[in-house]
Amino acid sequence: MNKFLNEFKDRGYFYQCTNEDELSNLLNNKKIQAYIGFDSTASSLHVGSLMQIMCLKLLQKNGHRPIVLLGGGTTRIGDPSGKEETRKILSEKQIESNIKNIEKIIKIFLKTNNPKLKPIFVNNYKWLGKLNYIKFLRDIGKHFTINKMLSFESVKLRLEREQSLSYMEFNYMILQAYDFLELNKNKNCMLQIGGSDQWGNIINGVELIKRHSNKQVYGLTTPLITLASGTKMGKTEKGAVWLDKKLLSPYDYFQFWRNTDDRDVIKFLKMFTDLEISEIDRIKKNNINDLKVILAKEATKMLHGENETSKAYKTSVSIFVERKLENYDQLPTIKVKKDDAKKGISILDLVIKSKLLKSKSEVRRAIKDKGIKIDDKAIESDNFFVNLINFKNLDLMKLSHGKKNHVIIKLIN
Repeated sequence: MNKFLNEFKDRGYFYQCTNEDELSNLLNNKKIQAYIGFDSTASSLHVGSLMQIMCLKLLQKNGHRPIVLLGGGTTRIGDPSGKEETRKILSEKQIESNIKNIEKIIKIFLKTNNPKLKPIFVNNYKWLGKLNYIKFLRDIGKHFTINKMLSFESVKLRLEREQSLSYMEFNYMILQAYDFLELNKNKNCMLQIGGSDQWGNIINGVELIKRHSNKQVYGLTTPLITLASGTKMGKTEKGAVWLDKKLLSPYDYFQFWRNTDDRDVIKFLKMFTDLEISEIDRIKKNNINDLKVILAKEATKMLHGENETSKAYKTSVSIFVERKLENYDQLPTIKVKKDDAKKGISILDLVIKSKLLKSKSEVRRAIKDKGIKIDDKAIESDNFFVNLINFKNLDLMKLSHGKKNHVIIKLIN
């Protein structure tokens, strides 16, 4: 089997492939260009998109050139795949802003000194925005049947549940197929990679190119990642695990990986780090907490660099191992005035202000369960008031919810 496909499988990226043997032979005989598309529905990607980025890195590692398609055109419509309702339509200005930021993030992962492997970034609005509707229907629409389009899971699911599916969304799959055709014609792109929910759209592209241009291209999909707990990859109790440090600090990103379920650690070392499979096999029987630290360091270093990773690790050790407030600058910090602390601040109000919890009833329940702590000491009553005596260390105090959620409260004049 081809080296790229072999490692693709070893790392757990493989789900489905069109004409696998042919693709393997192609990859053995030449270096190709392959693409993955990212819609620009938010200002940042989150870790749910990380496997796709790792696939692009693996292409580079094996001498193939990645194409990153940013969906300036398709985002204006919305992909119905895996969605139970119509997406909110964003303004053109917001979409363009999102595209610029997402491109910056992906470039961090795909840095290379080899110009032949430098990622190619394309925006599909460049060609979709120029389409002539009548010509498009004559040249492209004729290759699609309503019967087949209705058979795709993303469409069937919405219709079976009697949820609305707009004509605009229904056209998404045709536009994605057309993207593949454009990239094949203009960039000689031979392979599209996507999540398993994109299989139908990818097949459409492969078949369109065969009918329109009489060329053989290929599709490859990755599995949907679920955690051992059964939840979907990419979100925590606090919300999405963003790749943009303006939305999620390097420390919180480090902690996300450090807090990985024991059952997922080896899988994630393979999927989300650059460590060789042989190295992971060598260390996989090490202490599980040591492996979690390796995972957190490797994953954070890839996105945020050595310096931010080192600071995040030192903060983690300081707080969880040494029980100190050193390197606190990596933690979320809330400022309170000394005059307010002199009068006393309700623990209910302070926890909500710190965003550890959202309502007073949640805070009361957490206090009852000994889950709210100041400098690792549990608060006994929801009538507790924080005052100056609680700030013992450089006018700082650590406020915690459970074992993993911490905020620094800092006194100011």
